[in-house]
Amino acid sequence: MSIVENMSRLDLSYRDDAQRIRTREGVELYCESRGEGTVITPLPNLVATAPIWRGFTEELAQHHRVLVYDLANHGASSRVEKEPTWEEHATDLIAMLDALEIESTYLIGSSTTTVFARDMALWHPDRVKGLVLSGPVFGPQGMRRQKQLQRNWLRTLESNGLAAVFDHLYPEMFSSEMNEALGTPGFLGLREAFMAVSDPEELARSFKSAANDTHTPDLPPQIAAPTLVVVGDDDILLSPTGAQELADQFQDGTCRIIPKAGHQPFFDDAGTFQSIILEFVKDVESRV
Repeated sequence: MSIVENMSRLDLSYRDDAQRIRTREGVELYCESRGEGTVITPLPNLVATAPIWRGFTEELAQHHRVLVYDLANHGASSRVEKEPTWEEHATDLIAMLDALEIESTYLIGSSTTTVFARDMALWHPDRVKGLVLSGPVFGPQGMRRQKQLQRNWLRTLESNGLAAVFDHLYPEMFSSEMNEALGTPGFLGLREAFMAVSDPEELARSFKSAANDTHTPDLPPQIAAPTLVVVGDDDILLSPTGAQELADQFQDGTCRIIPKAGHQPFFDDAGTFQSIILEFVKDVESRV
């Protein structure tokens, strides 16, 4: 399926019959569950809310149980006065898994939520069967460059608003191949979708949270969960070489590169992205 066809099929609507799970005082998480078997949980990020992930996990849901949800203060989940910390998001995720009687899950972190996935594996190793880090915002040496980019995005957002920050993000987030394939109509359509699902305050808080992370090279070696680093070879934040070096830092790390894909490789090639994850899960499950 072409990029244009895949993007046109995205369903951004929320479902009235979806579960809302109370995780702590004042917080209910919107979540959807599809498929059966081993649980895979994509973590929402700046642009990938629960409905968006639905469009990039169809193949996964044919083989496994896929759990998509929105973080507190994002999407259709509860709003609280103070932006939750990663620790509070972790508390929410564990409470949601408990409510659904899920002992452990594979986590897919993408962009900013690769930080969250990493921390979940550090804080709750018994609940994480494996990690997929798609387009990590940290590298083998640290994340100075990534923080510089995030501060630039935040300044654009605060100075000029949502449309301007999308214009800023677009050529950095999406590959040259996707830019050419979508053209001006695709760009305008994606910007409209971004504007529809994004809130300026939420986005600003997300940029700040990611920029405040203190990743160091000593963290990956502490993670025992099998870890798959996936990047597009046109990712502006982390090169294929850097991705392989990062994967090598984990106790059980592997790296896969998706040709002609950008920072969010599932947008460019959803089929290959899901095939790589299915292969990873199959390999890990075969060891049990």
